[in-house]
Amino acid sequence: MKLLNKLTSLQEGRLLWILMVVVTLGLTCVAHYFFQDYLYMQPCEQCVYIRYAMIVMAIGGIIAAIYPHQLTRIIGYTLGFYGCLIGFGFCITLNEIHEAVHNANAFGGVQGCREIPIYPFALPLHELAPGWFLPTGECGLDNPIVPEDAYATLSSFQQFFVGTEAGDFEDGLYSQGWYLIPSLHFMNMAIACLLCFVCCFVALLAMFIGFISKPCKCAKIGAIIVIAVTLILFFSGNAIKAAKIASMAAGI
Repeated sequence: MKLLNKLTSLQEGRLLWILMVVVTLGLTCVAHYFFQDYLYMQPCEQCVYIRYAMIVMAIGGIIAAIYPHQLTRIIGYTLGFYGCLIGFGFCITLNEIHEAVHNANAFGGVQGCREIPIYPFALPLHELAPGWFLPTGECGLDNPIVPEDAYATLSSFQQFFVGTEAGDFEDGLYSQGWYLIPSLHFMNMAIACLLCFVCCFVALLAMFIGFISKPCKCAKIGAIIVIAVTLILFFSGNAIKAAKIASMAAGI
C-alpha cells in the first residue's frame, strides 16, 4: 500500500516526467551530435525511426511535466507507451538487419532499409529536419565513415574512436561498429536501444499503476483512454505507413 501511494505521488509530480525527457532527448542528442556529427557514424533508416520514437516519448514527458494534471498525464502516458511500442519494433528490426549483415547474409536484412524513410502516419520528418531524420548510413553498418576533407582536422580524441588515417581507420574504438564493449563485440546499438525502451516502459508502467490506483472514477476512465488511444496510434500509424509503402510500390 505504501508503495502504491509513493508511485501515485511521484507520477503526479514533475520529477519522473522530467527524467523521461532528459533520458530520451539526451540519447537522441548524443546520437546526433556526438556519434553522427562528431564521430561520422551515419544513421540508417531504422536508426532515424528510433529517434522518432524517442522524440515522441520526450514530447509526452514535456507535456506532462509543464503542468502536471489528469489530462496532461493522460497525454504523457499515451505518447510514452506509444513511443515504447514502436521503439521495440524498430530496435528488433535493426538488430535483425545487423545480424544478417554481420553473418554474411545481407539479403536477409535489406527489407528494413530505404534511402527515403517512411514514418508512421507518413510524417515528412526527413524533409522538415533532414540532418536529424534522413538516413545517410548503410543498414547494419554503424562504423565511422570519415570524409577525406576531415582527415587532417581530426583531434586525438576523435582518432581514439574513429581511428587514424595511417591505420586506414581500422584502429579506432568504433572502427568495427558501435558496441557497448567494443573489444568483445558485446551488445550492438540496436540491443542497447531496446534495453533503453524496456527500462522506460517498465518505469512508465510503474507510474501508470500509481495513476490507476487512485480511488476515483476519473483515474479508471483515464487509464482506459490511455490504452485505447495508444493502440489507435500504434495501429493507425502503421496502417498509414503501410498504405504509403504500397502506393509507392504501385507508382501512385
